[in-house]
This record gives sequence, C-alpha cells and structure tokens, in this order.
Amino acid sequence: MLLSLSFSNAQIPKNGFYTYKIVYVESNGKLSGICKVLIKNNKITVSRPAAANASDIKYERVVEGIILKHQKSGKWIIGKNEKDKFAKEIGGCSDGPIEVDFKNKIIYLC
Repeated sequence: MLLSLSFSNAQIPKNGFYTYKIVYVESNGKLSGICKVLIKNNKITVSRPAAANASDIKYERVVEGIILKHQKSGKWIIGKNEKDKFAKEIGGCSDGPIEVDFKNKIIYLC
C-alpha cells in the first residue's frame, strides 16, 4: 500500500526582508496588494502599506508569529504557538493560523 501526502516543497526563506503578494480569500483568490515580510529565524512579521504620499509610505503590522508546518495539510502557517501546527482549520476566514506560500511569495488573509 502506497501512502501519498501533498507537502509543500518550498523551504523557509533565509533571514531577511521580502516583498510578498496579499491575497484575500474572500475575493476568490484575486491579488489584493503587496506586503513586506521580515523573516528572522523561525519568526515572521507581515506589514502592508497603511498610507502613502509622494515622499513617504508607512507600513502597519498585519500579523506576526512563528513559522510552522501544519501537520494535517503540510502547508506553511503563521502560528502563535507550537500547538497551532495541529489546528483543525487554517487559512481562509477560519479562526485558525494564516497560510503563507513561500514558493509563490503569497500571504493569504481574510
């Protein structure tokens, strides 16, 4: 018997700042903007533009937490604690952790 599980092949990026896309799941997966992502060890901070003018762009923190691989789905998530990797639901507009796609540089928000 062969058991097949679908796990993301993308690894956690190296420490640093990155630009990711924001996709709001209630908009049927349409791109909704960009965000700045800071990865430091196993921690992640996601910030998006709050206000902009010709000389200054301010960012507001959207979410921060620890990077975990969800045990059931194999997807990367932003958790509050280690227990979140066992969450019943993730992503979307659930009460579970936020999904992050490192391969395609996407943060899925509600």
